[in-house]
Amino acid sequence: MNKMAGEMNPKSNIYPWIIVALLCVVGCLNYLDRTMITTMRGSILHSIPMTDAQFGLLTSLFLWVYGLLSPLAGFLADRFNRSRVIIGSLFVWSVVTWFTAHATTFEELLWTRALMGVSEACYIPAALALITDYHRGSTRSLATGIHMGGIMVGQSLGFIGGWLAEDRTWNFAFNIFGGIGMIYSLVLLFTLRDRKEGVQEKIAIKDLPVISFKNAITDLFKNRSYLLAMGFWGLGGMVSWMVVGWLPTYYKEHFNLSQTIAGMYATGYFHTASLLGVLTGGYLADRWSRSFPRARIMVPVIGLIVAAPGIFIASSTTILGVAVVCFMIYAFTRTFLDANMMPILCMIVNPRYRATGYGVLNMISCIIGGLGLYAAGALRDAEINLERMFQIAAVSLLVCAGLLYFVRQDEERV
Repeated sequence: MNKMAGEMNPKSNIYPWIIVALLCVVGCLNYLDRTMITTMRGSILHSIPMTDAQFGLLTSLFLWVYGLLSPLAGFLADRFNRSRVIIGSLFVWSVVTWFTAHATTFEELLWTRALMGVSEACYIPAALALITDYHRGSTRSLATGIHMGGIMVGQSLGFIGGWLAEDRTWNFAFNIFGGIGMIYSLVLLFTLRDRKEGVQEKIAIKDLPVISFKNAITDLFKNRSYLLAMGFWGLGGMVSWMVVGWLPTYYKEHFNLSQTIAGMYATGYFHTASLLGVLTGGYLADRWSRSFPRARIMVPVIGLIVAAPGIFIASSTTILGVAVVCFMIYAFTRTFLDANMMPILCMIVNPRYRATGYGVLNMISCIIGGLGLYAAGALRDAEINLERMFQIAAVSLLVCAGLLYFVRQDEERV
């Protein structure tokens, strides 16, 4: 008992890594709950008839609500207790996940997706800010990369939704994972703690004004590098969400696969590559940053340049094996950016506004990503194929790499 108490002591050397481990599970549930609906499209449409545009709207609305509330959610994490914001977010979205299982109409499904957007918005900015509070210097990219790896695990398990929908009903998975999330939020009440500032930090913070949302937004929007970050993160979000949202359908239709097999290729293989990529991107950036200050920027630039031809070839081939491998290459190198986004933010913005800054980026990414998802569904209704959309996405990744390259570090940031 005493050993466990010591391990959970926020002042212990191992606690920063315990924080990462605890939040990996939350990140896994966060993305599993939101993405598994994309792998059970056929089962849901059989139970609740809707058009492709309406099905795309289920995820688009989630992203729009999630994105619009992200800046405010980030501000709450900067202004108040980060760990309590995380725990509250997990509990509420798990309740909403459970309620999703009981929806019987398209309108009810739409409402649950909107409510999930409200509750999940509070998690990512607070979690990444808490991790960077505990991890400074040479472990920052790897720590955030490991956490993002938890998210990739959640995405890679998304095929479970399609499998359970075929084996049982589409409602079953939402019941199960909603209950798991509610239980785990109680575990975090006793294990998750904010980092306490040292004596020097308390002296430095003492005379600063109370953090306000207006001051945070003003400071961020005066920052040229932050504006560039809004550009490449938003465009990258559009590509990521369009691929995640429509890849199961692409595999199913283009290669005549079953819903379960298509879901496995689109989540299991794809997000396993993402997991390896986010860990590799974090490790490489930490190692290279010891001798090259711009390493956390250049590692994702290189990743995006490699990812672009990967997705282009994958969407142009008629050979299933080639498509799977090239989408995995895209997934592996694209996530170099995910591992380093918060560390990049730490290099360019005021430390007091990190969560707010990430929240604004989340908003831009999700709004544009949601538009991309909905537009893809509408274009499909107009008989424009996914291959063409994925090829345009490949070109967009090169634009992202160019914007990221021109980001400059503020030497005063930590």
